[in-house]
Amino acid sequence: MKNSDLSGLFDLTGKNAIITGGAGIIGSRLCHGLSAFGANVAVVDVNLEAAEALADEIRLEHGTGAVAIGCDVSSQDSVNDMVGTVCSELGDIHFLHNNAAAKSKDLAGFFTAFEDFSFDVWREIMDVNLDGVFLVAQAVGKRMVKQGLGGSILQTASTYGISGPDFRIYEGSEYLGYQITTPPVYSASKAGVVGLTKYLATYWAEKNIRVNTLVPGGVESGQNETFQKMYGSRTPLGRMANRDEMVGAVVYAASDASTYMTGQMLVVDGGWTAW
Repeated sequence: MKNSDLSGLFDLTGKNAIITGGAGIIGSRLCHGLSAFGANVAVVDVNLEAAEALADEIRLEHGTGAVAIGCDVSSQDSVNDMVGTVCSELGDIHFLHNNAAAKSKDLAGFFTAFEDFSFDVWREIMDVNLDGVFLVAQAVGKRMVKQGLGGSILQTASTYGISGPDFRIYEGSEYLGYQITTPPVYSASKAGVVGLTKYLATYWAEKNIRVNTLVPGGVESGQNETFQKMYGSRTPLGRMANRDEMVGAVVYAASDASTYMTGQMLVVDGGWTAW
């Protein structure tokens, strides 16, 4: 490769990307980030209205293609319909960010102690956080194999999928008025994402489909000041992440800059897991 060619490593012009959970707090910025580097994006979210508003915003701001698709990632039929719509609207799929995740509708039950944690809440979260990741990866990966062009898949895990929580930071901490903790199902589901990613990385390697994991640290998203201070005191960089700080890793995974990386974790956690 000539030196002059290196400036284009992160150029996503002409590439089509799917982002599940695309209208969420973090997902919306990732959609903007991919579009800013030239990608056409499919904003996939269970909240179709929010996805449509974001797709309109992206087309206006970046001038790239953007489509909004409502999808329940825990439903195989919904996922298959979503992939078909992406292909008919945008064409071949080059990148998937398998990012959708859920908090329980029962936040009190979601944040309860392990000894009292409901299996119904466990299944509710697993349906999206792990089963949904499987279903989307399967449907998109099958399409990528059929295309014969290779591709890149990035799946969102968490620092709590690779390390245990420090429960001391939750003393006096709240989220949307609820006393919070890290639920056991969250850690288990995110650890499952890491394991599935490694499996798929070796499984699809001969098809030149790369599969990696984004491992974000805590992102500011409505936690109270006590939690933010406690979290920051436990983090080498001294603070929680801003959602825009996840964009660079996702653009890297989608681009030709990462063509020799698969089965790996992109850990963007302010040094949390270094301690």
